[in-house]
Amino acid sequence: MISIPLSGELVFMPNAVVDSEYGPDVKVFDNGVKKYFIIGTAHISKKSANLVRTVIEKEKPDRVCIELDSQRYKALSEKKKWDSLTLKEVMKQKQLSTLLINILLSSYQKKLGEKLGVIPGIELLEAANTAKELSIPIELCDRDVRITLKRAWNFMSFWNKLKFLTVSLAGLFEQEEITEAKLEEIKETDVLNELMAQLGKSLPILKTVLIDERDSYLTTKMKAAEGEVIVSVVGAGHVKGICNKLIENEEIDLKEIEKIPPPPITGKIIGWGIPLIIVASIIFIGLTKGFDEAGSNVIYWILANGIPSAIGTLLALGHPITIITAFLAAPLTSLTPVIGAGYVAAFIQLYFAPPVVKEFETVSEDIGKFGMWWKNKLLKILLVFILSGLGSVIGTYVGAYEIISNIF
Repeated sequence: MISIPLSGELVFMPNAVVDSEYGPDVKVFDNGVKKYFIIGTAHISKKSANLVRTVIEKEKPDRVCIELDSQRYKALSEKKKWDSLTLKEVMKQKQLSTLLINILLSSYQKKLGEKLGVIPGIELLEAANTAKELSIPIELCDRDVRITLKRAWNFMSFWNKLKFLTVSLAGLFEQEEITEAKLEEIKETDVLNELMAQLGKSLPILKTVLIDERDSYLTTKMKAAEGEVIVSVVGAGHVKGICNKLIENEEIDLKEIEKIPPPPITGKIIGWGIPLIIVASIIFIGLTKGFDEAGSNVIYWILANGIPSAIGTLLALGHPITIITAFLAAPLTSLTPVIGAGYVAAFIQLYFAPPVVKEFETVSEDIGKFGMWWKNKLLKILLVFILSGLGSVIGTYVGAYEIISNIF
């Protein structure tokens, strides 16, 4: 509830969220113990970055909470350091998944930022820099992006994963012109609600993990932050959920939404079932038709898997050793769901032609140019992964059909 005296000054009562003097992009919640300024931003907006600095400088809060985890903050604040790393070093530091998810989820955002001359996430970095200038402690309040990715991926069915990847890749080729005015339109609450509703209908589990759970995580971290005045800088899509959770004042067990769920059991059954059928079929052929016939089927299996995988790697212009590795690995990896031929080939390609992180930065531009898939070392690794893996899949079905047919 809010009372408005004759002077027109707002008096904040517990369990109320209102627009601030800074406009509708900044919500204020005052429960009588703590006062929260929640800034909803667009991650590629100059206006958002300026608003963040203005609010922090004027309010001088006890804490500044930022929608970042330690990995993403390091990537933003230590950009030059990341530029000099090779992908192998990133893998050793267990940062590969962080970089990959950032590419997938922010590549479209990065393209828009380049059109506007803004670095994606600049307002989050601006919040941290402003707080440091004023000697105000910061709190990184977002869940580890690797946990978010793994939870989203493991919760999705095979078809939902396919839909997610298709939509994400389509976004990479989006050519719509975006201006600051368009950004402000996108940030409007009704538009965001519509976008969230659409996401919830098409991929409800994705909305749950990427939006709803993180709303809970961010709110809980904000409430735990020390001080009486808290400024929180979050994406505009999180503002409504955070405000609702502040009003509800529900206690959230963060450990529950930090757990990595096991992948669906059906995937394991299929993954192990096919190899067992192939091996059992070869053994049966050996026992009923002789070991020479079984040996011929083994050779057929090796060639059926190895040749298409090697051809796929060759089409990707992979390193010669990568091509040989794909041929040798495909017949074996097809018999286990633990690792695929595409992954093995990609790792070998990475070893002999490692990209630097700078190539991650241009991937959103290069990915839309057909020829750059063979020039950008990161895209070439992805191309090796896709084409060698596709060749192995084709070989598995061809080989399985032939071997099972020979039983009869």
